[in-house]
Amino acid sequence: MILLVWSSERAQECAQAIEQGLQQPVQVASNLEQAGHAMKAASFSAVLIDQWIYPATPTQCNSLFQHVGSAVVVTVNFAISATERVMRTLRASLDQRDREILANRQETSATFRAELKDDVTVLLLLCGVVLQEPNLTEAVIGRIQTMVQVANQIRGKLLGDDERKAGAAAAHA
Repeated sequence: MILLVWSSERAQECAQAIEQGLQQPVQVASNLEQAGHAMKAASFSAVLIDQWIYPATPTQCNSLFQHVGSAVVVTVNFAISATERVMRTLRASLDQRDREILANRQETSATFRAELKDDVTVLLLLCGVVLQEPNLTEAVIGRIQTMVQVANQIRGKLLGDDERKAGAAAAHA
């Protein structure tokens, strides 16, 4: 859902055009107080705000911006921007946010996989060292070998993810 903060009579007309053009519901707030209440009540993918509101009420705007969450904030000069331009700007901002979220997820996932690989390697090394102990019972050796099998399965899955990603990257190159 998109929040449109604009006090003009044309706000509803613009909201309808955005709903049709972007296939997302749009809620209109004619002032920052209404916008604040709307943001507390719902989650928005974008907050589209008239650029002339900020200079008139910077403290209220800053308070509103603290509650946007993951919504992208797009300021627009509605006085000189046609609805098509507003939609292009909004679409570009939403697309950019989606790309940034995807990149962050991929980076976080890669970091997590690398850390897990390191931990699995340490586990396998420790199991190997323990198996060198001369006074182990057959039961203990069996348990350690089971741990090695599980660690190798985890490592295989982690390496499999890397190999699939490398294959996908090579296919796109």
